[in-house]
Amino acid sequence: MADRSCHIAMYPWFTLGHITPYVHMANKLAERGHKISFFLPAKTQHKVEAFNLHPHLITFIPIIVPHVEGLPFGAETTNDVPFPLHPLIMTAMDLTEPDIEAYLRELKPHFAFYDFTCWLPALTRRLGIKSVVYCIVSSATIGYLLSPARKTLEKGMTGSDLFEPPEGFPSSSIKLRAHEAQALAAVTTMDYGSGLSFVERQLMSLSDCDIIGFKTCREIEGPYGEYIGCQFGKPVIFAGPVVPNPPKIALEKQWEKLLSKFQPKTVIFCAFGSECVLKKDRFQELVLGLELTGLPFLVALKPPMGAETIESALPEGFQERLKGRGILYGGWVPQQLILRHRSVGYFVTHCGSGSLAEAMVSDCQLVLLPHVGDQIINARLMAGDLKIGVEVEKGDEDGVFTKYDVCKAVRTLMDHDNELGNEDIDNNIGDTFHCGIGQIIITEF
Repeated sequence: MADRSCHIAMYPWFTLGHITPYVHMANKLAERGHKISFFLPAKTQHKVEAFNLHPHLITFIPIIVPHVEGLPFGAETTNDVPFPLHPLIMTAMDLTEPDIEAYLRELKPHFAFYDFTCWLPALTRRLGIKSVVYCIVSSATIGYLLSPARKTLEKGMTGSDLFEPPEGFPSSSIKLRAHEAQALAAVTTMDYGSGLSFVERQLMSLSDCDIIGFKTCREIEGPYGEYIGCQFGKPVIFAGPVVPNPPKIALEKQWEKLLSKFQPKTVIFCAFGSECVLKKDRFQELVLGLELTGLPFLVALKPPMGAETIESALPEGFQERLKGRGILYGGWVPQQLILRHRSVGYFVTHCGSGSLAEAMVSDCQLVLLPHVGDQIINARLMAGDLKIGVEVEKGDEDGVFTKYDVCKAVRTLMDHDNELGNEDIDNNIGDTFHCGIGQIIITEF
């Protein structure tokens, strides 16, 4: 297999936060001459076509998403609906199984990459195709929450169960606050489409596949990946963080002009991904905390709950006080290019895996402000195990942070005598991040 190209099918969970990393992986594999057949919702194709760097090898195959009662007509991905309706998107995705089987019979790929479609391994096994769970969620998160050692299907799960790691889990800095443990237990055990709970779906995917792959490297998460391999009895591949190469285009003039007014490494950049929407009071505490730092900042967030624009949600008098120092924007920004700008020195991030990967190959200091799910464990991994960021303090019981907590985290990094503020990522890790996927799957079989 190492001496010839492969044909790989991909079918990620219907959310842009999963589809985009799969496209990045497809590009890395196509660079090595492999052919990719990429299944995705029909109306979503135009959103990712520009990221296909090898259209002669990567083919997007549009899938018609069946309508499910309770979903708005035309909804295809989680980006189209609020969080409580995500399980219905999963149900719709499950209903595509006959179409996926027909395509796989026709295409005859060597491998099929997937994550949430737990029925895919049984299908690929019948067709003689190897199945690969490609997890964009960290192996630390999978191991901590979904290890078979927790016996969740037999015993259930409560928030108190998550205060301790599962049996055999590697020594780590991962500790959950009360509100985090409760929220993660609720999400892990909730119904997640077609009558299956989230944990049932994930355990089926991980137990029935042929290979487990993670979007990380051994230097960062090696012990966690090895733990999962032992728990599920599967070969584990560390694919690398698969950071896209920096765009060759220059930063747009409007951003270049705004950022270049400031001294090198002084601007705080704050962005929370494509789906995070803050409550209005948390949004106001965040921007007031950035104001307290005394540094210039660029905030690129969706308008908070109940607000039509980001400007309408600002504290009274905020804009007048910060003319020339604070930049607020409620739309999409070229994050990768902004992180590499010479004036940007700090990145306030929600700790999504894609954002962390992009940040770790920049020169920015990390201010960690996780909100939900795997972001929480990612933050503990970064701040605790790797010591390459400072997490904003929150209340143990309610998860509330104040403007003073935000300011304190930034000022910790501003203190040049503080070892966290000066500590760089290990050279081996940095090299791995820049190298991408290495020899993924080619030598495994």
